[in-house]
Amino acid sequence: MEIGLQHYLVLSAVLFSIGLYGALSRKHLIIILMCIEIMLNAVNISLVAFSRFVTPALLTGQVFAIFIIIVAAAEAAVGLAILISIYRNRQTIHSDKIDLMKH
Repeated sequence: MEIGLQHYLVLSAVLFSIGLYGALSRKHLIIILMCIEIMLNAVNISLVAFSRFVTPALLTGQVFAIFIIIVAAAEAAVGLAILISIYRNRQTIHSDKIDLMKH
């Protein structure tokens, strides 16, 4: 059995669905950030798979995947810095306890 484009797209869709469910259903902000990272990695898998199977001579999918990895690293750094700031001010990182806009 040969692994084709459909297998990679199914894997990508499953990972994206797991990340979306986790991001929407969890209250802990660190877990929400991890689920967003899973969603970005699912997009990377689909980009590289399309690049490999549709245009194997070009490396466009791999280049876009590298850009997404860079953006994900920046998002993680900024997100963790915001979480540390929120924790210092509110002593919690649960998303339902943070009501900064109410005051």
